[in-house]
Amino acid sequence: QAQLVESGGGLVQAGGSLRLSCAASGRTFSGWRMAWFRQAPEKEREFVTQISWSGGDTWTADSVKGRFTISRDNAKNTVDLQMNNLKPEDTAVYYCAAMVTFAPMYRSPRSYDYWGQGTQVTVSS
Repeated sequence: QAQLVESGGGLVQAGGSLRLSCAASGRTFSGWRMAWFRQAPEKEREFVTQISWSGGDTWTADSVKGRFTISRDNAKNTVDLQMNNLKPEDTAVYYCAAMVTFAPMYRSPRSYDYWGQGTQVTVSS
């Protein structure tokens, strides 16, 4: 089993920035694709961004493209999400997810094997 623990959420004004971090433990991080999802109240969990094992490839939802950047440090087993120019509509619980076995439907939560507990991000207008 693997454990994913997110940190870095909080309250920020519109236009501000936050950096989320996810630390993996319990199993090797090797080869995993990592992603961030978010879920707002009464909405389905939504894909935000994914990064390949090497870090050389990323895929990002149009709603956050140009504002959010995913990165990883394989030596530390961490993946970060830098969020800039935050908007009220970015308010949600943000989840870190690990794809152990490759699945082409990377935007689907069902393609991921491990999840963190989530961290709240609230953007005030």
